[in-house]
Amino acid sequence: MQFRQQALSKLQSPEELDLPVRFARPQGWLVLTVTVLVMIAATVWAITGTVSSTLTAPGILTHGHGSYVLQSPVAGQVTAVLAEEGKQVAADAPLVRIRTAQGTTTVVRALAAGRLTSLVATIGAVVTTGTDLASVEKTTGSRDPLTATLYVPAESAAILPAGATVDLTVASAPTQRFGVLRGHVAAVGRNAQSRQRISAFLGSAQLGEQFSRAGQPVAVLVRLDAAPTASGYAWSTSGGPPFALDSMTQATAAVHLAAQHPIDWLLS
Repeated sequence: MQFRQQALSKLQSPEELDLPVRFARPQGWLVLTVTVLVMIAATVWAITGTVSSTLTAPGILTHGHGSYVLQSPVAGQVTAVLAEEGKQVAADAPLVRIRTAQGTTTVVRALAAGRLTSLVATIGAVVTTGTDLASVEKTTGSRDPLTATLYVPAESAAILPAGATVDLTVASAPTQRFGVLRGHVAAVGRNAQSRQRISAFLGSAQLGEQFSRAGQPVAVLVRLDAAPTASGYAWSTSGGPPFALDSMTQATAAVHLAAQHPIDWLLS
């Protein structure tokens, strides 16, 4: 009761009635002012500023014409290997010679001109009908330009615009020394690629399994930017690697998507 009586006495005192009411301390006004200014700046940035994002996807450098796999038409033993892996072969060029149990000899030939990317057959190996012997990437010549084929998840392919800038980290050219390979999206596939279809295009069941491991992707074609460098293509560094790039070299791509205003994300 003592404290309540003191409080009543202070309220009844006329000396307390002429004191001004203090709404906020100066420090409080400063905090409020700074908060308002920050909110205004954030609103202006959300409307006028832009933010870019990237999409990462695995890919491979090829000549863009696809590959094919040569299989043994007979059962027998490989008696000669007539081509060298990595070299160009002409259409109908002899690649492998096989002797059957009946003593006849069969020569397996290239179906179309291209680069012999994989040669499985070895002298003395016993093969059955349908055994894979070699993979050939179809080309029209050694000067065919390289392209990059990316395998993008189907749900992400729809947001890739044609002409988007692409930076490629190439397995054979360390980024720390040579930078990234430059390119642009040329075309986005309309249908998802099955493991069998990827294997047929690349001439490799292993690559088909690798690129379809997370589901059926969409193929995206990337044109590499030409430049007067040793590789013939543009890099983020001045010259890039001092050697030519080989087809069937794997790469990781960062596709730069169209820049958006932050407010678009809030309204979408």
